[in-house]
Amino acid sequence: MNEIDISKNITEYRKRKELTIKELASLTGVTPSLLSQIEKGTANPSINTLKQISKALDIPLFNFFISDKSTEDLVVRKGSRNKIMFAEDDSFAYELLTPNSQGSIEFMLMKIPARESSSKELFSHKGEEVAYVMKGSVSLYLMNSIIELNCGDSVKIPPHSNHKWENNTDEDCEVIFAVTPPSF
Repeated sequence: MNEIDISKNITEYRKRKELTIKELASLTGVTPSLLSQIEKGTANPSINTLKQISKALDIPLFNFFISDKSTEDLVVRKGSRNKIMFAEDDSFAYELLTPNSQGSIEFMLMKIPARESSSKELFSHKGEEVAYVMKGSVSLYLMNSIIELNCGDSVKIPPHSNHKWENNTDEDCEVIFAVTPPSF
């Protein structure tokens, strides 16, 4: 996988929106000093800080983790997918199945290890999501319901619907999903 410069990507998206560091700080609740350090690469942002920045810039979080290519290939090879792994549990991963999140749809693979979940709390995003269980079984906490999904099942998640995925089995689970517009 290519080396990704998150600080460069944040700076680029901020400048595209024609915002100063101080203006972006005001929109995110992050201090101008910290934003400056993040953009210089001398401080590493937390996931929550990245979420605040992506929301203020109105771009999917995943865009910070991809490199800009001048001639983008339309094929994403199995061994070269962009991945997001979280520090709390590096076995849980999202893989981008589309070349980037710059189009009108995002296609992802979510791998949920046995006895793990996608998050501690329910979360929502502005995009409409359709998911398909490729491997294993998973519980989808959707609004006030728990939906049990097995291999081959699919589900539509309306925009702004609180949800999380939980694998309560002893087997790993894989779910592919599409979100429009991209929101990760």
